[in-house]
Order: sequence, then C-alpha cells, then structure tokens
Amino acid sequence: MKNIKVKVHSSKSKLKKEDQLAWKIAEIASDNSPLNEKSIDMVINRIIDNAAVAVASLERQPVISARDMALTHPRNNGATIFGVNSNQRFHCEWAAWANGTAVRELDYHDTFLAADYSHPGDNIPPILAVAQQKNLSGVDLIRGIITAYEVQVNLVKGICLHEHKIDHIAHLGPSVAAGLGSLLNLDTEIIYQSIQQALHTTISTRQSRKGEISSWKAFAPAHAGKLSIEAVDRAMRGEGSPSPIYEGEDSVIAHVLSGKKAKYTVPLPNIKEEKKSILETYTKEYSAEYQSQALIDLAISLNKKIKDISDIKKIKIFTSHHTHYVIGTGANDPQKVDPNASRETLDHSIMYIFAVALEDGVWHHIDSYTHERANKKSTIDLWQKIVTYEDKKWTKKYHEPNPKKKCFGGEVVIQMKNGSKIKSKLGVADAHPSGNRPFKREDYINKFKTLTSSIIDQKESEGFLNSVQSLRELGKSDLHKLNIEVKSDLKNLSSSKKTIF
Repeated sequence: MKNIKVKVHSSKSKLKKEDQLAWKIAEIASDNSPLNEKSIDMVINRIIDNAAVAVASLERQPVISARDMALTHPRNNGATIFGVNSNQRFHCEWAAWANGTAVRELDYHDTFLAADYSHPGDNIPPILAVAQQKNLSGVDLIRGIITAYEVQVNLVKGICLHEHKIDHIAHLGPSVAAGLGSLLNLDTEIIYQSIQQALHTTISTRQSRKGEISSWKAFAPAHAGKLSIEAVDRAMRGEGSPSPIYEGEDSVIAHVLSGKKAKYTVPLPNIKEEKKSILETYTKEYSAEYQSQALIDLAISLNKKIKDISDIKKIKIFTSHHTHYVIGTGANDPQKVDPNASRETLDHSIMYIFAVALEDGVWHHIDSYTHERANKKSTIDLWQKIVTYEDKKWTKKYHEPNPKKKCFGGEVVIQMKNGSKIKSKLGVADAHPSGNRPFKREDYINKFKTLTSSIIDQKESEGFLNSVQSLRELGKSDLHKLNIEVKSDLKNLSSSKKTIF
C-alpha cells in the first residue's frame, strides 16, 4: 500500500492530473491486477447477503416506489430487477436504482467504519446491473466489485465527511465509478473523468440521517449508483469533468470539507497489487445501524441475567464518539426517544434498540420495529432510562488503524433499584471477523434462507445459491442467474398511478 497526500492547490499551480487523487484511484481501477482468492470468496458472500436483504424488503413502501419507477424503463437485453422474472429486462441505471433501494432499505447489509461511515455493499447493484446489460462474465463482475470496495474503504479511511455534515454517499459515487471502470476495462483517462463527475454529483448533506429520518435513507445510495452509471457513460462519450475535483481551488475539499489548508492522507494499493480491502468489511447479523450490533449482542446476553426488567433504575452506555453522537443521546434528537418515530429513526436510536433487545432477548428485522412493539409501555419506560456517554477509550478503539483491533461496542452499567449494579462490555459484535462467532459462508447462506424462505420457492433459492457460488464460472450473458423471482405478484403492490413515470 502507499499513502496519497491530498491538499488544495491554486489554479495557478496547474496541478498535473497524474498527481491528483482521482487519477491515482483511476490508475488502480485500470491496472488489471491479480485477483485475490479470499477477496473473490468475500464478493460471493456479499452478493448472497445483498440478495437476502433485498428480497426481504421487496414489499416495503420505498422499495415498491423505486421498483415502480424502474419498471417504466424496459430495455431489451438490459438488466434484471429483484423479484421480477429474469426474462424482463430494464435500463441498467433504473435496475440499479430499484435494486440499490431494496438492498439498503432494511439497513441489514455490510459496513465499514473508520474516519467516516460506509456500506460498501451499495456498490454491488449498479455494477451488477451494468455487467448484465453489457453481457459480461462472472470474473468481470468480481473484478469490478473488488475495485469498488477497495476505493470506498480507503476513501473512508482517509477522508471524514460526517464532521462537515456531508452524507457518506459522497465516497460511494467515486467507488462505483472506479468499479465500473474495472468492470468495463476502461482506460485510466475515462475512469479519471468518471470519478470526478460521480463525486461532483453525489454530494449531499447528512440531514438525511438526522432528526426524523425518512425513506430517503434507503434511496440515497441507489441515487449515487444511478448517477455514477450516468457519469461513466458520459465520460465514455468523451465528456470531461470538474477538475481537479478533490484538490482544486473551488473543490470539494476547499469548500465542502476541511478547507484550503486541509491535508488528507488516503491509502491506496500499488499498481498491480492485489486488492484486499473487502476483507476488512463486515456484515450485520441484526437489522440496525452497525454501531448497535455489539450492543445488541450485549443486551441479549444481559437478558438472561435480569429476572425483572422493571427493577432497573438506570442504564448508562459508555461508548465511542460516533455512537454517542450519531445514534445515542448525544445526537440530541427527540425523535430517538419517540415511540411513534419512523423505522428509519428507530434503527438509529441505540436507546430504543438496546431496550428492545434487553427486554426480548432476541432481535428481529420486522417484529422489533413494529408500531405496537415501539409503543409497549414497559419498553417505553425502559427506553427513557438509557443514557449514552462518550468514553475516550472507546473512541480510540473505534479509530484503531489495525482492523483486527478496532472496536465498535461499549460498556453498559445497569443500576438496579436495590442499589446493585450489573456491568458488562463487548468490543465487537459476535458476527464481526474478530468476534466470538465470525460470519462464514454458511452464515451468509443461512441468513439468505431465513429471510427469503417464505418469499421465494426452494427451486429459486437453490438456483441462485448454486449460481452465485459458481460466480467465477459464469460466462457472458449468465449474470441474469443472480436475479431472484418471488412468488407474489409485485405489480399488485404499485404505490400510485398519479406519477410522472
């Protein structure tokens, strides 16, 4: 790996494109480096994971809306849409829109946390859609996904967006563009222009994750994927981009991030070096914000130690800066303690999540979020007793550069009414690569079967799992086998006829 130093340059300095971050990213996207075997296996795991959570969300309103829009854009030999018969094809950017929304809706797929946040699995829908439309092979798809993960993970390590209240899809745009560049075997120059266009068009504020969180949280990465496909297409037609997008006088760094005196360091692999960053990412066992995963495990374990939840006087959670200020009481969002808040808000409230997991001793992607569940009196009483605190030790562990030592959990102190205290802590979720029972291929398959068993028939399930695990052998025009048709007629779920599309 090498460290790329990034800072703002004046227009007069005429910074060479070869010295720009976007060019450095484009170089590794076009280098045709050897594929790492473990990275290939993880790509397969993540395609299974994405399909599981996407199929489980197909009857949820945001996904219905996204799919309805996509269904109005059919195309011969286009891309497939989750749930719809594979013989029906659609424009790839709209398939990416529908599938990306389905993948993100339940907040239940993979994550990488460092200087910023990310869900690298969001790269897969747009790259798969383009691969299907261009009749590419399984190996082509693998190469594109591995590059996209590499770029997003390393941007997340080097550049913090959230401190400037910029949504993390600003790193997703460039990673999708780079991944598409690898997929399509494009020249460095075209990928360079694509990355700059994709970044320029995918910058938005974090209000999408603040206060009353709306369904846009599910649409946001799909929007970035769709815009990135369009950016790559324009660049392939010879169109240019705002440049230099990171280092320019009026660039993203200069006026959106830390300003003209800022200095960033972004790690990237050397030219021709194997790309392994996908191995640093981790999926979710529970459908909630990643920083709650270890605390859910902790709450479930504590459920067995507390006979009567009503005997609890107060719960203090000591955790990292990110957890306290994003999903804890440090966010100062009254919606996070409102039983009538949206599901999107509740899955970003560690107070709600910890209360339900502690009371129930389990977590369910649907049942744990119902209106009735959130309004249960005993839950509300417990919920109000939970306060989070930043602990510098946990913040330091969160930012630990060694991925094997990173921690995203916390310590819980439960004060009982009789004056006794119960203390417990957990550094990483049980399913984390460094956890008590790291997710392996069989866990991804079990998650897929659990989430989809009532939605698709067994033949469809077995066909998909056989195809995806043979991804390296899939030839051109075979990638439609990664689609899944459901038993129900999704067209009957259409949200409205009074629309533009």
